[in-house]
Parts: sequence; structure tokens; C-alpha cells
Amino acid sequence: AGAVGLYNVGQTCCLNSLLQVFLMNIRFTGILRRIKVPPHAAQQRRNVPYQMLLLLERMQCGKQKAVSPIALTCCLSGHGVKLFVQYDAAQLFLTLWNLIKRQMKKLDLVEELSNLYTICVQEHLACQKCSFETKRYSSMLTLPVPLLDYNSHVLKTLEDCLQCFFQPEELTGQNMCFCDQCGRKTPFLQSLKLVRLPQTLTIHLKRFCFEKSAYIHKLSHYLPFPQDLDFNAVLTEKQCEADDKEKAGWQYELFGVVAHSGSTSCGHYCAYIRSLTEHKWYCFNDSEVCQVSWDDVKCTYGHYNLHLGETAYLLIYMKKHPQ
Repeated sequence: AGAVGLYNVGQTCCLNSLLQVFLMNIRFTGILRRIKVPPHAAQQRRNVPYQMLLLLERMQCGKQKAVSPIALTCCLSGHGVKLFVQYDAAQLFLTLWNLIKRQMKKLDLVEELSNLYTICVQEHLACQKCSFETKRYSSMLTLPVPLLDYNSHVLKTLEDCLQCFFQPEELTGQNMCFCDQCGRKTPFLQSLKLVRLPQTLTIHLKRFCFEKSAYIHKLSHYLPFPQDLDFNAVLTEKQCEADDKEKAGWQYELFGVVAHSGSTSCGHYCAYIRSLTEHKWYCFNDSEVCQVSWDDVKCTYGHYNLHLGETAYLLIYMKKHPQ
């Protein structure tokens, strides 16, 4: 079956876009097909992975150009994901992923899901007065990259944004930390080092930013992103805490773009996804699905003058050579 749309059942464009990104990912659906089906009808109605599986099966029976995700949305609303609400795609992605993970009962599938999506980083804090330093590992579901540098200058490319995200930051003045060894507050250097990258990597372009007031505005400036991305070429040795075997798998190709148009309070989402079986790009705009070109996808790079125009918000990259 080819690409199938999802009807909008109450401002669900954001949810629909994310569902397409999940369900067009054959590695994710490979995990989904092996879930334990809940025994009782009431449990089935409340189980997000199971409802996603049912939706996938309806999309793949290939009879309709679009199907309604109403059973899944009812299931999600039982878990606090309401209809008729404007969602932020990055937050909704996190919410959905956590629900899926929490309701997968098989531990091996939970581990596979984590390996498929989670990024591992090492957080590093070093006192600038003595040799005291702390390190801890943490995992992230997306790389939330800034679109402006520390001096509020516009970053020009995705590679610049990634480089900025992993740039060490000096904590001075009011941001100084207490150093156990010095016995007082001292300047620290805070940095993130990349340890492990997943098979499916989600990069969150932080296009919505808070001004000094409570007003959120959208950064809609031009930001190109490549079809092919090699992290070894983007980050320096110091920004990585990974062995050569891990780094050998850091070549990625673009799989999907979740794009936002309109204003922060009244916007619309759609998804551009490259089919992993046919290698063609499709635009999923709720129930409308059409084949597009790479030039169409590049239209989501953004533009200063098109303030309400369509701009990429989430970028989903896939490993080229999975180990």
C-alpha cells in the first residue's frame, strides 16, 4: 500500500503529522507489530501502541486514500491528549513517545524503542578555578537546537545550529556554581558531549522563542538543512565522547520534516516524508497526500518575509548504515 492520509478529527493536524512520521518508519512499525495485544476490549481501547497498530493495519489495507484516526484520538484523550487544542509538535512527540513506551509491556521492545530513538549525551561541568569536574550521562529524545547564537545572531545552517548546541558555555556572574573544592561559587564551564546517536534521529529547530515579555514569536528565517548529514564532519573531537565504532554509524539521510505554517496561536502542521520502500518524497497534509520533489521540501527552509509561511520545525534523520 502507498501513502495514505489521515482525516482531521478536531485540530489534529499536529497529531496526524507525527503519526505519519511514526507509521512510515518501517523500523518503528517492525516493533509495533510485535507488541502484546491486551486481552480485554476495555484495555485495548486504552492502549496507545495497540490503537496505533490497528490504525496502521487500516492504512495498509489500501482501499481508501485516507482513514480516520478517531479510535486512536479517543484513546489518547483518555491519557490527557485532548482534541481541539493547538499542540506544539516537539512537545506532542515527547508525550506520544512516552505513552507508547510506557504501554509496551515487553521489555525487549521497550529497549528496542529506546535504541531506535534516544540520544545519549554526557553533561560536563568543570570549575574554572580548580580541577574539580562532574560528569553525568543523560538521554534525550530530540536535539533541541537553537536558531540564534549566544549573542542572538541568526545561525545560518543546520550544521551551525548543531555546533552551537554542543558549544561549551561559560557560567559566570549570576550563573556561577558552588564548587565543593573551592568552597565558594566560582565560574564553571558547562558542556555537552555526544555519546550515542540513535537509528532515527529527531532534531527540533527551536523556532518558537520567548521575548522578554510573555509573547512567543516565531523565527521564520531561512535555514537550510542537508539531505545527507555526517556528525563526524559537524562536531569536533572535544564535543564527542564516543568510540570509532559508534562514530562510524554517524552518517544520516533525511527521512522526514514536520513543517509549521501560520502563527504560534493559530498554526497548521504537515509532514514531508521520504518513503523508505520507494525512496520518493510525499507531503502528508491531513487527508491529502501527494508526491513531491526535494525542491518542494526545500521550500520549508523558511524566509524572513513569509512570516506565516511554512517552515521546518522537526527534522527526522535516519542512519544510512545501521549496525
